[in-house]
Amino acid sequence: MRTALPRIAAADRAGGAGTLSAHQEAGRPPADFAGAAAIPDKSFWELESECLIPAALEQQITASNAGKIRTRLLLEGANGSTTPEADDILTAHGIVVVPDVIANAGGVTVSYFEWVQDLSSYFWSEEEVNGRLDTIMSNAFNALWETAQQARVTLRTAALTLACKRILEARHFRGLYP
Repeated sequence: MRTALPRIAAADRAGGAGTLSAHQEAGRPPADFAGAAAIPDKSFWELESECLIPAALEQQITASNAGKIRTRLLLEGANGSTTPEADDILTAHGIVVVPDVIANAGGVTVSYFEWVQDLSSYFWSEEEVNGRLDTIMSNAFNALWETAQQARVTLRTAALTLACKRILEARHFRGLYP
């Protein structure tokens, strides 16, 4: 069962707006919502929240705005939404950053499922796809979290560490292909 969190604000290239809970399903740009309070870009990043999800553009969170972010959890829905300098600032402020390589990997994983199904001409039900996705993503996140906790590093560093480790293991077992 999926549960939605209340959306307190949203922004896109056209600007941001707050008080959107009644407008979540409208599918229009945030600035177009009737009754929503316009939020300047600078102020948007200063809103207090439990979870912040930059999900549209690269390098949205930079050294200039990272220190003003007031959230507990940042999920990178966009590729490269946080600059390296901003990542260091967020970490120093105790904000848990779930990096893009895991936070938005579900779409790539389902694309892989589609490729596998097309190759075999055997198609899964939506429940099978969701079940497989849940298993893969849960296992991946758990491995990431465990690595980060054991090494006392950020989730981003843990992701890079795991990736390098897996590449080296594959090279050891498979050899280096030309």
